[in-house]
Amino acid sequence: MDERACRPGPPGDAEGARDHLGSPTQFIWHYISRWRAHFAALAAAILLAASCAVAVQFEMKLLIDAMAGEAPHTHSAVWAALTAFIGLIAAESLLWRVSGWIGCKATLGAGVEMRADLFSHLGGHPISYFLENRAGSLGQRITATAGNFGALANTVTWRIAPPCVDFAGAMVVFSMIDWRMALVLGTAVPAIAVGLLLLGKKGKPLHKAYAAEAGETAGELTDVISNMWAIKAFSARVPEGERLVEKFRKEAAIQRRSWMYIERIRLLFDVVLWVVATTILCWAVYRWQERGITSGDVVIVSALTFRILHGVRDLVLSLVDIGQQFGFIEETLSLIGSPPLLTDGLGSCRLQRGGGSIEFRDVSFGYRAAGEDAIRNLKLCIPSGQKVGIVGPSGAGKSTLISLIQRLYDAQEGEVLVGGRSVRSVTQDSLRDALAVVPQEVSLFHRSVMENIRIARPSATDEEIFAAARAALCDGFVQGLPYGYHTVVGERGAKLSGGQRQRIGLARAFLKMAPIVIFDEATSALDSESEILLQKAVVDLMGGHTVIAVAHRISSILAFDRVLVMQNGTVVEDGRPADLLQQAGHFRRIWRLQSGALGNGAPAFQESRPELHGL
Repeated sequence: MDERACRPGPPGDAEGARDHLGSPTQFIWHYISRWRAHFAALAAAILLAASCAVAVQFEMKLLIDAMAGEAPHTHSAVWAALTAFIGLIAAESLLWRVSGWIGCKATLGAGVEMRADLFSHLGGHPISYFLENRAGSLGQRITATAGNFGALANTVTWRIAPPCVDFAGAMVVFSMIDWRMALVLGTAVPAIAVGLLLLGKKGKPLHKAYAAEAGETAGELTDVISNMWAIKAFSARVPEGERLVEKFRKEAAIQRRSWMYIERIRLLFDVVLWVVATTILCWAVYRWQERGITSGDVVIVSALTFRILHGVRDLVLSLVDIGQQFGFIEETLSLIGSPPLLTDGLGSCRLQRGGGSIEFRDVSFGYRAAGEDAIRNLKLCIPSGQKVGIVGPSGAGKSTLISLIQRLYDAQEGEVLVGGRSVRSVTQDSLRDALAVVPQEVSLFHRSVMENIRIARPSATDEEIFAAARAALCDGFVQGLPYGYHTVVGERGAKLSGGQRQRIGLARAFLKMAPIVIFDEATSALDSESEILLQKAVVDLMGGHTVIAVAHRISSILAFDRVLVMQNGTVVEDGRPADLLQQAGHFRRIWRLQSGALGNGAPAFQESRPELHGL
């Protein structure tokens, strides 16, 4: 572990990787830029398809004028107009299908990268972040953000770009028919669009509030479902159901305000649409009566007027939808995209596997919520290869010490060193690659037993996994499962007992064989006989590895080289188990209390450690 591979990056790399998470605009543009060729082709296909749609209307005018005998060379003009009309319809259809294919590939591809990037950034947050935010809500936001990006791309592509092309084409056509009509249309449409857009922007707080409440409700629902055992155990199905119904109603009320605001905008637009359409159509018919325009001109004015006005409505409402989508993405980025509190510094080194020494130099650390230090001025040195047990009352700082070794938190004072290097000077991934940690509550995936063990070392062979399982006393119960090692253990390992989950956690540690192995109450759910066998396996298999075991049961660490007794965030006793048992201190008092309760819990360890005889 003394060997280092430092890979300093240019200044600003760490921040640059997160620049696109600063705002929804930067975030969206980042992924459009990465798929620029696809989105450029999509824009071209959409513009051509929308242009064909306007040209179809114009060819219909020419066809009607030719059939009405209002154009020279009537028969040839009819067939020419009809041919162009049919060809443009075919071209328009083909271009819409091409745009659909390109849009599908671009939005889904960008969505995959988006979710991967958000998950990667999410993993950089400290453990405290995940204690404060529901897992279900975070997962739903990542998935929904990609969905909102896809919806936004579709909105711009098929509901905003076409009306803009229609409007530009209509202005050209109206100018050819009567410049005064073009002037009226060119003034009315932008005025309507701006007015509706301003009204839409006023509703942004409503849409943002709905996005926040929807994420909160999804997280609440996931939380209740994941705690179904507790609900059944305490007959809480009815009160929890009522509580969820209240959340659903609150979400629905907020959604209703957002929805009805949009409906009021639509009603106002319908009134404006009726007034403008009536004016343009009456004017066109009047000009036709005066023989100022042709029948085809009346038809195309009618068609394009309704097409433009409906298009403007869709465009403005789409801009309102974009406001909702932007609001959701902004809400997600404010939660998930915030800068991680723990980052690898510029020029951080990669810690190579090797020795396993650990040192605390005047380390102090406190949790914000607690308001006092959990670790106080701790000085501690653990040589490589030593087996160390840590005991002490709840709140003594044992788990905090373990968390600081893993750099789940940064010490507020002092320095933590692993392998002679400060944990702040090495990459977090390489540091944790040098550690194998088995917590009291082992976290299992909704996967097979084989996959859950293999996560410790993805390159491991099946035989290596079987060997680790046998060492952790897993093989017996796993062979009895319906599909053996291929049995899916359920969400968080719900199909297994606490002891079985802990054994799988131990199998992971045996498989990884990291230089430093940490057990945090890793055998608390095991029976005494299994615990003794596993502790013997730890001593036998982990020779040369540094082992740190946090324990409440003294019997589980009597075979270790050294024991630390912690109290109020500092080490109050430190020595060999046999030596500490000779002293009238905390360790001896805990031992006597437990040996009185456990009866014959010590003899097996006395056999492995002769110096304990007679105690």
